[in-house]
Amino acid sequence: MAPEPEVPLEGLLGPDEELVAGRRPVEEAFAARRTAHRLLVVPNRRAALEALVLHATTLRIPVVEVEGGTLTAVAGFDGHQGVALVVAPRRWATLDEVLVRALERGERPLILVLDSLEDPHNVGSLLRTAEAAGVHGVMFPTRHAAPLTPSAVKASAGAVEHLLMVPVDDLPAALADLHVRGLRLVGADADATLTYREADLRGPLALVVGSEGRGLSGPVRRRLDLAVRIPMRGRIASLNAAVAGSVMLLEAAGQRAPEPPDGTAEVELGAARDAPPTEAAAADAAGPEKPRRPVRRRKTGEAPVGSDDTLP
Repeated sequence: MAPEPEVPLEGLLGPDEELVAGRRPVEEAFAARRTAHRLLVVPNRRAALEALVLHATTLRIPVVEVEGGTLTAVAGFDGHQGVALVVAPRRWATLDEVLVRALERGERPLILVLDSLEDPHNVGSLLRTAEAAGVHGVMFPTRHAAPLTPSAVKASAGAVEHLLMVPVDDLPAALADLHVRGLRLVGADADATLTYREADLRGPLALVVGSEGRGLSGPVRRRLDLAVRIPMRGRIASLNAAVAGSVMLLEAAGQRAPEPPDGTAEVELGAARDAPPTEAAAADAAGPEKPRRPVRRRKTGEAPVGSDDTLP
């Protein structure tokens, strides 16, 4: 299919459309089966993007060639790698859908809560970690928060395409709802007495990450069931929101990793304990060799007889 002719800037992205920019985000948008309207490609990058162009052509998605500067203007950033996919608006999820996903996976709910993060790159980085850590959904306020711009989607490496995103108008009220549903609310606080390693993060859990400048807001902090701190050993006294949130997410994922079936370790340990010692180990335990009276043994296939059965 031949590419369509160059179209004006205002015709590339409609009011009811969303842009996914960057090679990996576009691949993940295709993998997530987002409804795609057109693929935008910079001509001098087309050879490196031929696999995406071929995939779009196979799906009968129009391929439109645009200049690099034009794509930068549409995307709002220059890290688009010469490709973008125009898709239908994202469908937001509900808390019920998040809890159902956890139930379907046979896992205890794990939700990431973003308390008014303002940097799209921090948002994208956190979403990337959240997807890798097996988070079932992400909750965020509709106001005073960074939108899911093409830059944020690019920073997430397309992970956002596989996450259930739950916007809420009243974040403290939504946290109260999570608590009623049995989730513990845990957030980072530099003044907390308990470290994140000491906290039990295995049960139904909502991890709350504060904004870059203010941290957790007062109303959100008051909803927490537990505050934890991340110990600092260097001269820099804090981590940015994306790093702090990622540290806590990966700790929760590690604590919640599947364990061996009950009794496996004990059985293996018992087998090792009950196994007969090697000749060398027995000799070491016995100390210097001493003359011993002969020991009578039972027939082949029976266990050795102890000293009580020695010959008179």
